[in-house]
Amino acid sequence: MALSSPGTDPSGTGSSGIGPSGPGSSGTGPSGPGSPNTDPSAVGSSGTGPSDAGPSGTGSPSAGAGARPAARPTRGLLPLLLAGNTAMYALYVGVPGMLLALQIEDIDPAGKVANFGLVSGVSAIFATVFNPVAGALSDRSGRRNPWILAGGLLALPVMLLLGSVDTILLVTIAWCLGQAVMNVYQAALTSVVPDRVPLAARGKASAAVGLGLPVGSTIGALVGAAFSEDYRTGYLVFGAVVAATAVLFTSCARERRMPARAPVPVKEQIAAFGSALKDHDFRWAFIGRALLVLGYFAVAGFQLYILKDHVDLPAGLSAEEAVAVLMPLNAVAMVVSTVLGGWLSDRYDRRKLFVGASAALAAVALLVPAVSASWTAMLVFSVVNGLGFGCYMAVDTALVTMVLPKAEDAARDMGVLNVANAGPQIVAPFVASLVVSLSGGYTALFLTAAVLSVLGALAVRPIRSVR
Repeated sequence: MALSSPGTDPSGTGSSGIGPSGPGSSGTGPSGPGSPNTDPSAVGSSGTGPSDAGPSGTGSPSAGAGARPAARPTRGLLPLLLAGNTAMYALYVGVPGMLLALQIEDIDPAGKVANFGLVSGVSAIFATVFNPVAGALSDRSGRRNPWILAGGLLALPVMLLLGSVDTILLVTIAWCLGQAVMNVYQAALTSVVPDRVPLAARGKASAAVGLGLPVGSTIGALVGAAFSEDYRTGYLVFGAVVAATAVLFTSCARERRMPARAPVPVKEQIAAFGSALKDHDFRWAFIGRALLVLGYFAVAGFQLYILKDHVDLPAGLSAEEAVAVLMPLNAVAMVVSTVLGGWLSDRYDRRKLFVGASAALAAVALLVPAVSASWTAMLVFSVVNGLGFGCYMAVDTALVTMVLPKAEDAARDMGVLNVANAGPQIVAPFVASLVVSLSGGYTALFLTAAVLSVLGALAVRPIRSVR
């Protein structure tokens, strides 16, 4: 699941406008390997800013929101957006973060870490490549509802397929198909905000979308834990929830056909990427984000195995139940730190201080389970890491909007930033499985992630144009 940066609004964004979600309109929460983009605030493939990439992607290229006016929104659209995103993130967290990990362990217990890293990495690469395709299909048709409905309904048979396979190769293929249909669903869903919500109401819409991450993450963890002994049924439950939500959304949210868009050529996208990174401050912001995201997801993706093989859990508490405890704690901490961090950074007009401090806090959190394998240590880690990562994603996104090379290229350059979100999530499973395999345990993984977080904190120091 790739983290995506929020779209940029012509009126500008500040960290205080960031809603809750890992949060909030500008950050993301824990996600399993091969998961989607976790920044719900990215408003879609044809929106105001870069698309909220689907799993590990950057979404379809698109023009800014000003290219076409938003239609009058359907009454009740915000609750529908909340429901649609909640269902999506529930699947993205519950499937790779719990059921997929259990299935891979069931197939090959001895090779679970390497296999999990392989399945996660390959599916993330697939999602990154497929996401622009899904976004382009939606853009070129000028419609969102048919794609939301198609992706949502197809989630059910694909989840049935995923639960029925019993080799690592077939699991990889089935989960890549799952990423494909969910990318179709997500690319269209995230485009609804810029298509149908006026600029003046997009703050509320982003908050509704943003709430889908912590709520969906919590539901995903709880449902995953409930079906840990029967992951095949669990897959069907997640598929059915997404399918039902797609039917609800498309039945209740009216749609006006929008003008079709032609996709931006790949050559032009590559040129834009290089041009943005020539800017000194933007380049350092990009590097800092990439380092922190890599460290975060290297650990987050392997949470279930960490609880099984590294942590001394209390008697009677299974690893699956432990995930269902940790995920809500982490989500709540992220919501709190996202809102509070954004407000404080606005109040004191300081971005670098809060970005650096929150990245350093995430590094401290990672040291806790490296030093102690107790259940208490994991509880502390979950809360402190959520506080650090949530604040970082909120304030760092505000910082990035202040160091964009050119105002007229804001949407394009925020899309470039999404590579710093998506790229590390592709690399993280491979890095994590390599570190664990070579070191023989998870302590080295926590230490590696802590070092990456520290480097991410230091990367904001060379930025000159922002305090």
